This record gives sequence, C-alpha cells and structure tokens, in this order.
Amino acid sequence: MNILIAGNSEISLHLARLLYDENHDITMFCPEDQLTGINQDYDVLTFSGDPTSIDDLKKANVKKMDLFISVFLDGRTNLLASILAKNLGAKKCIAKVNETEYSVGENREMFKSLGIDYVVCPEKIAAKEITNLITNTAATEIFDFTEKQLSLMLIRLEKHAPVLGKTLNQIAVENQDLDFRAVALHRKSKTLIPRGEDVFKENDLAYVVTKPEGINSLLKLGGKQSFEISNIMIIGGGTVGTLTAKNLEKNYKVKLFEMNSERSSKLADELRGTMVITGDAHDVSLLEKENIKSMDAIIAVTNNSETNILTCLIAKKYGVRKTIALVENINFIEISQNIGIDTIINKKLATASYIIRFTMKAEVISTKCLNGIDAEIFEFKAKAGSPITQKPISKLKFPSAAIVGGIIRDNVGIIARGDLQVLPGDQVVVFTLPEAFDGVDRLFRS
Repeated sequence: MNILIAGNSEISLHLARLLYDENHDITMFCPEDQLTGINQDYDVLTFSGDPTSIDDLKKANVKKMDLFISVFLDGRTNLLASILAKNLGAKKCIAKVNETEYSVGENREMFKSLGIDYVVCPEKIAAKEITNLITNTAATEIFDFTEKQLSLMLIRLEKHAPVLGKTLNQIAVENQDLDFRAVALHRKSKTLIPRGEDVFKENDLAYVVTKPEGINSLLKLGGKQSFEISNIMIIGGGTVGTLTAKNLEKNYKVKLFEMNSERSSKLADELRGTMVITGDAHDVSLLEKENIKSMDAIIAVTNNSETNILTCLIAKKYGVRKTIALVENINFIEISQNIGIDTIINKKLATASYIIRFTMKAEVISTKCLNGIDAEIFEFKAKAGSPITQKPISKLKFPSAAIVGGIIRDNVGIIARGDLQVLPGDQVVVFTLPEAFDGVDRLFRS
C-alpha cells in the first residue's frame, strides 16, 4: 500500500514506526526542520512543504496514494489537506481533528461528502477509554469486543497473586475451565507472547482475553479485587476532562478542577451534574478541603503530563484506589506505570491505533492500542476462502509474534484453544506485535 503520512506531531512518527516493516511504501510529508530526524531513523521517502498547498501535494505524488493520513497539530489544516488530497487522487483520506463537533453527526457526514473518509478525534477516544476504565475498576486497561462477549484486560501482577511462579501449562492444569487466555506479558520494557512454559513474575503486566464469566476468576488469579466507585475527581477542564465528566456525571458524584476562572464558569453551566471548582490541583490544601481522601478515583487530564503524574501520586498518598493520568509524552509512559499510577492514557497512541486498521487489506472491525508497548489488538472478520478458515489455529503457520485470543461466533465469545477452527463470519481477536502485522493481515484476506 502507498501511504502518505502528513504531520508535525508524534502521531506521524509513531505511525511511521508501526508501519515501517510492513511492506508499505511510506512517504512522510512534514515541515523541513523535521526531515533530518526522520531520514536518520527511517528509510522512507520524505517531502517538506505546506499540506494545504496543491503544488506541494502534487510534488509528494499524492495522486498515487492508497491512503493519505493528515495528523498535524492543527485540525483545520488536516481537514483542508485531506479534502485537497482526495480531489487530487488519493484513494482514502483520514483527518485528525481537535474539535469534537467535527467528528459527529451531520458534520461528519458533511466532511465525508467533501472527500474525507474518516475524521478521528483523539479527545473523544481518550474520554471513552477513561469512562470504560471507571466501570471496570480492577483493570489497568480494558477493551470490549462486540457487546462485551470478549474483553481484553491488562492486569499488573502483585506480590500476592496466586499465579506467580507458575507456568501457563500449570495454570491450565489447575484451572480446567478457564474462560480467559493470556496473550502477552510486558516485563522489564520487553513484550513477549507467552507460551506454555513461560512463568508469571511479580510486576508483570499481563494482557488477557476473557469471556464475561471469566472476569472474576481472572482477577482472583491476578491478585486483584474489584471495588465500587462513587466519588470521582477530575483534574483539568479541557476537552478530555469535559467529555469524561459528561460521560460520568449521571452515575457518579463528580468534582472537576479547572484553573481558568472563565473556563470554569462556562463548565459550571455546561455540566449540570458535576461540581466545578476553580483552583489549582497543585494546591494540596485545596485538595484536602475538597476531601480528596473520600475519592474513589482521580482522573488527571490537564495539558501538562508532569502535573497529571504528580496529582495521581498525591492521590495515591491519600489512599485513592484508582488513578488515571493523561500522559502525552510517550517517554513517560513506562516510568509512570512503574511508580504506581494505575492507568496511563495517551491520545497519540490511541489515535495511531484507530488509524492502523485502515492500512489492513483484511476487514478489521476494531483495534486497540496498548499504552506503553508497541503492540495492537485487532478484531478481524473471517472471510470465506481466507487462510485462517482452512485449518485449526494450531496447524496454521501463524506468526510467532502474534496470537489468537478468542473468537465471537453467533454473538457468543469463545476462548481460543489449539484445536479451534475459525469459520467464515467469525470475529477473531488477535494480539500482535508490529513485525507480525502483515503476516496476520494475510491470514484474513480472502
């Protein structure tokens, strides 16, 4: 596939890195001052210029592109660039926007009529992830597939977890009716696909695909316990904070901190079920006054990663059980996970994950970016005649850097075993590292 990635943000670089080894012909279109770094790291074709210039887009050979992705910091630039690219011959165009209203309803349809195939809003994606995490308190990350018939959960293995020191084979023998499957372990900055003799260790991050009825057993083996959330404090009244408050205020008691008094007043009118407080979350005495000790969850989503990390650490000191931080600096993610913050949200990674599906030739129903590791979880639709449907999964030449977690057949989740035969129409959940993207994609092409 010929792909042109236009952008001046970390998203463009992350996309290039994910797609670099996947048999795609990648062209990077960005400001001239960024070309040096790209040329040093990646063997890709590069162009500099203005993405809203017809002449510059023509120079980048946009008419031959199967996919045009515009992820500049300015959303309006991406919209205009994508409209121009489509009219100049690009087959499919994706634009990142910051304004949520551009990605919904009539506005989305209007942009589609102008040639933009997909409009992606990172803030909406982040707010949705946060909302899902609040309803699943024991998980560090969670993603549901097809009406929650299967879920991907990330659990950190604490020192009292019953699975520590045991292999996958041992756990399978001791638990004959497992309704879940471990698909990845993240340990000391490395991600591995677990096999039968791999041993679980303390502080491992375990990625597990589970059926709804397997969640309680999974949490028990991981040494985790669900708890009820009633009181939530949100730090930051930007787009992510506002959307999250709107999602949560009907079912929880929500307080939201916003430093800017004018913004705070507007939010007080907009958020009818949320208590809006004008103040600085760095002020510990103010947090105490607002009874931080009584909070069940803290969600820190300001524009400053360091502030979000620090706020969550303070919350942990006061006994808050669930902490979620928006961390925009990708280099901070693993550090943040290792110092006790429960969940890290990164808009760049979430956006890249959404876009990756459009580079696949097979039908992808959904994707989930996994924060802190270079990996994806895909939900594919199995087509008649595709290689995945020809043999049981144990007899397929499946890439070693990927694993099937389960399938959904007739709206029922089934955990994958070696003798599982995928049938046409099944929705198949696959965990894969970047080097296996293309190999997995080929198995699902008819």
